[in-house]
Amino acid sequence: MNLKNTSKNLRVVLSVGDESGIGPEIILKALSSKEIPRNIDFLLVGSKKNLQNTFTHLKSLGLKNLANPNNLQIHDLEISPSDSDSKSNYGDSSFNYLINAIKIVKRNPNSALVTGPICKKSWSLAGHNFSGQTEVLAKSCGVKNVGMLFTAKSPITGWRFNTLLATTHIPLCEVPNLLSKELIHSKLDLLKEFCDSYIEKPTLKVAGLNPHAGEEGILGTEERDWLDDALISWNEINKDIKLLGPLSPDSCWNSSAKAWREQEAEKHDGILAMYHDQGLIPMKVIALNYSVNTTLGLPFIRTSPDHGTGFDIAGKGIAQSQSMVEAIKTAIEMTKNSSLLNTH
Repeated sequence: MNLKNTSKNLRVVLSVGDESGIGPEIILKALSSKEIPRNIDFLLVGSKKNLQNTFTHLKSLGLKNLANPNNLQIHDLEISPSDSDSKSNYGDSSFNYLINAIKIVKRNPNSALVTGPICKKSWSLAGHNFSGQTEVLAKSCGVKNVGMLFTAKSPITGWRFNTLLATTHIPLCEVPNLLSKELIHSKLDLLKEFCDSYIEKPTLKVAGLNPHAGEEGILGTEERDWLDDALISWNEINKDIKLLGPLSPDSCWNSSAKAWREQEAEKHDGILAMYHDQGLIPMKVIALNYSVNTTLGLPFIRTSPDHGTGFDIAGKGIAQSQSMVEAIKTAIEMTKNSSLLNTH
């Protein structure tokens, strides 16, 4: 198959993810959505046989709004099964789908990557020791300063809700040791660059690490010892940015909930969270199925739905595809905004 994109249309490459989960289902559902532009060149990376089987099965359950794999471009990869258990096989397949999808996107400048959900345990069983797809992307592209940004556009107000994580998939006990002035500065640089691409003089917030942002050292000393100074020194260099923080984490996202629902609410443009669940819990509660995971700092745009493999509902035909729809729409929007790209 010739994978070269000969049209002038934007190409969106979709890595199917773990095929024992809901990835194939939500992709077929999303590509049939009326919200997806028709002038996009879609290429799926995965097993054509699995996608056809998924389509046939979902049709037998009575589902109608599905893209037919026979009408889609598919870079067909049948990963040879090993002697280990099926979880390892699916992990190996999903890892190789991602690696091949990255290679395709890197060869085609006018393209973006959308990744389906994977299972980290299955990757580990298959011998692929990465804590997530973000880390594979960073290594494959030779990029050190990448950021895991969760973004969502409110269907009520049109406001874009952004939360960037200072640390990603690490145990909670390791977070304080990994945080540093240099790390915070690098993540704020990424967040500023992203927000600058669509709004002048953005307002950024930074959540504290400790309850009540340390309460002046009573509930933790990181804010007092170095985080306060780190934010001041960064803001001195970036005087056009209104920077608030470190703020008490339990109230930092209150204004986000209002801005999501109310047109006249005061808006902010980005929040930096100190660790994974601190940022993801309010993001998912407020934005529900509209939240999208995207990786900042790559030479191309990468997005992903903000949920996991859904093994417990796989094959039942009930997986929601809105987050995948939003991931595709966001990838298209960001790629058309070339200022978000480093070198692509």
